[in-house]
Amino acid sequence: MTEPAWTISRGDGPIIATAIHAGHSLRPDVSALTALTDEQRLREEDPFTGIWTSVVSTQMVGLHSRFEVDLNRPREGAIYRTPEEAWGLQVWHEELPADVIERSLEEYDAFYAEAERICSELERRYGRFVVLDLHTYNHRRGGPDAPPEDPKANPEVNVGTGSLDRERWGGLVDRFMGDLREHEFLGRHLDVRENVRFQGGYLSQWVHERYPESGCCLAIEFKKFFMDEWTGKLSPEDYEAIPQALEATLPGLLESLGPIE
Repeated sequence: MTEPAWTISRGDGPIIATAIHAGHSLRPDVSALTALTDEQRLREEDPFTGIWTSVVSTQMVGLHSRFEVDLNRPREGAIYRTPEEAWGLQVWHEELPADVIERSLEEYDAFYAEAERICSELERRYGRFVVLDLHTYNHRRGGPDAPPEDPKANPEVNVGTGSLDRERWGGLVDRFMGDLREHEFLGRHLDVRENVRFQGGYLSQWVHERYPESGCCLAIEFKKFFMDEWTGKLSPEDYEAIPQALEATLPGLLESLGPIE
């Protein structure tokens, strides 16, 4: 039996956490066609982010790889066809058959149908809601022995807000970023900045287009300072401290959302 493409947990409260690039699995028909090694795929995925969604009780976590279908890109670009769409990687041994593409896009459509059900339910119950869209990004692309990229252009946490209405949501964004910066993270403070490396992907755009007055999606990209991006080895202390930092922002988010209607 094929593993489901994502898992969903529903709970109380107006905040949902997603980790849509956490998955690594491939359907057998996709796996037979990929030209990539497991290690190559893992480098461009967001391993371990699924655990971070546990800071809230409503969660959506990807189980299949973004190389099967990328849930954070528009539907027409959700399947990587060329190296230019996939960090220069040659993803496939041969051109993808139409039936494989169709099946992957069915997963994509089913995910967004479920996301719409959940977001609409949160809107009905609470009036306004927040999506914490959790990701990671690489900063040692020069190779395993190369120095990391310039920290000035690579914050430890990049908060992508490119598609949201800052007039409506600016106070919430500023409170979230301020609380994340002020949290004591293993005796120091995280470098948290807005729209430096990323402005948010399609999930953010989708939320803001469909729920312009009620939905705020924060695309939160953690630099892979908590792991070795080439070997996948974790730094447990850093990794385990990240959900604690996220949890510290929840009171401010709830206060910024205002009284539940």
